[in-house]
Amino acid sequence: MTTTPTRAPAAAPGTTPTITSTALPRRPIGTSGIEASVLSLGSWHTYDRMDFADAVDMVAFAVEHGITLFDVGVYGFRGMQPPVFTDVLFSAIVRAARIPREDYLLSEKLWLEGFGDDGFRPQLEHALFRVGSEYADLVILGDLRRDDIDLRDLVVDLAALADAGLIRAWGVNNWSAANIRRLSDIAAAEGVAGPQIAQLKYSVARRSIPDGEPFARLFADGLTMQASDVMEGGILAGNVTPGREVGRDPGSIRERIVADVPAFAAVADDLGTTPAQLAVAFTLTHPATTTTLFGASRLEQVQQNLDAVALVERVGAAELRARVEPFWADKGVVDPAGP
Repeated sequence: MTTTPTRAPAAAPGTTPTITSTALPRRPIGTSGIEASVLSLGSWHTYDRMDFADAVDMVAFAVEHGITLFDVGVYGFRGMQPPVFTDVLFSAIVRAARIPREDYLLSEKLWLEGFGDDGFRPQLEHALFRVGSEYADLVILGDLRRDDIDLRDLVVDLAALADAGLIRAWGVNNWSAANIRRLSDIAAAEGVAGPQIAQLKYSVARRSIPDGEPFARLFADGLTMQASDVMEGGILAGNVTPGREVGRDPGSIRERIVADVPAFAAVADDLGTTPAQLAVAFTLTHPATTTTLFGASRLEQVQQNLDAVALVERVGAAELRARVEPFWADKGVVDPAGP
């Protein structure tokens, strides 16, 4: 039977959700004034592969237990082949779970490949149409793969989307610290809001860029982080031969990560937890982490990640970081100033 979350009366549109539930800690998204739960649930083609009733139960459970931020960004341009539906399904899932729009934060992706003469607006309006919302609380710009875009055009266009009430805050995905600094400087010169959050690969194995000095300076100025790819496509959770595509491999360290899995599992066992929970818990120890993004296709996976938050409290951030230090595979391999 599908369950529905316990909620307080709906808040005004555009405010932080006020869910009365087993609350997760919340942290600010940059200096935007928006707070998000320390865990966020992503859906990169996930709901396409789930039984619909199971997806409704899972999302309802997540909201009931304090997860407020949902990332539903997909490659959703018109004419995409094969077509994707995970974002369309999300709109049906929240309706079936009876979750008001005011009770969660929506994060969308904007792809620079679709940035043209009309800016991001056509792409964003299409994405919002698919997901059934009038606005996105957060948009994340995809990887910077084009060299023909003026960064000022991006900043000004995003400010116009905010003025139109279509977005509340924006950030970037795996941009270099130098390019994020350029965005922030342009925004300051224009008198508009700049990037608030960086979605970065961050795990016990891939730490060099978020832990490096270039990003430390950005974090000191108010930028925050959304940790992503925290289990290396499931490898750190023990699935050393994942059946799905795994993200790119900066530094070519994946073989070492696979080799370290048994020792990493032994540390998790010594701490009375699972490798997956330890992997998630580690990301929450970074002082700039607003939220850790994870994907799940079963309610049990959401529960396990909720338990990772308690692991940080039980063991302590300093001790957790010390215990996983030997698994830092890209230390001295990947340039902290790199992309």
